[in-house]
Amino acid sequence: MKGRKSALSVHPYSDYKVKDSIIESWLINNRVNLKLLDEISDEGLNCTLSKRGGRTVALQFAHLHNLRLWRLDRFAKEFYGDNRKIDPEGTVNKALLGTCLSESTNAIAAWISKGIDQEGKIKGFKRGAATMTSYLIAHESHHRGSIILTLKQCGYPIQKDIRDGIWAWNQI
Repeated sequence: MKGRKSALSVHPYSDYKVKDSIIESWLINNRVNLKLLDEISDEGLNCTLSKRGGRTVALQFAHLHNLRLWRLDRFAKEFYGDNRKIDPEGTVNKALLGTCLSESTNAIAAWISKGIDQEGKIKGFKRGAATMTSYLIAHESHHRGSIILTLKQCGYPIQKDIRDGIWAWNQI
């Protein structure tokens, strides 16, 4: 793979519709997060499989938000805005998570947009804005899977229509 050229002969960021599609993918990813969050009971938010004090379901959602802010703080301070980290030692509830995830989603979307406008170049991710977006979505998908498994094993399974529905990106 090393040294091989991409099969793409046209610059992937030259088409405005590609920009819209990349940003829409990021926004759908967050709607999936919020759809899942909405279905979790307060008791479910406090579930964990860790025997060593690992993250609860709520803290896994908080981690998504806090990681986004870490990236913004480190590589795109101009988009950090009024976002605030979620204190893992504080009270973490659905309302806080929903608000924070939505706000950091918008900040990341603005950063992605700027990166695409700069021919895909984005500070902190040498492979570009589209690849960074894919990385972030993969990371968050990993945590959604962990959240769903945690809930199932703790006796708070997510309803089948929601489990299946988070894959229906054409409808979300």
